[in-house]
Amino acid sequence: MNAPDRYERFVVPEGTKKVSYERDTKIINAASFTIEREDHTVGNILRMQLHRDENVLFAGYKLPHPLQYKIIVRIHTASQSSPMQAYNQAINDLDKELDTLKSAFEAELAMHSRDY
Repeated sequence: MNAPDRYERFVVPEGTKKVSYERDTKIINAASFTIEREDHTVGNILRMQLHRDENVLFAGYKLPHPLQYKIIVRIHTASQSSPMQAYNQAINDLDKELDTLKSAFEAELAMHSRDY
């Protein structure tokens, strides 16, 4: 078969950064973040979290090619913020939200496992 190993899709090779940042030279307060070894799952949830920020004017992502295991997230912010601040805030907010979801799931699981 011509497809690469599944392992390659998710493990970041040694010496490769998970996230790289590239500032846009044509648009003020715009940048691209390349996130290695991720797909639509992370791209879409990150894009939606960025849209919740009132200082974000544009947030989108793309997969450059189906055989390249990375996404490119593009962020354009108002002058009160920067793309790096918006990205970091979105990641922190998602981390808190997922911790809350995990805690609620574990509480429900513990409650239902006592019933059996």
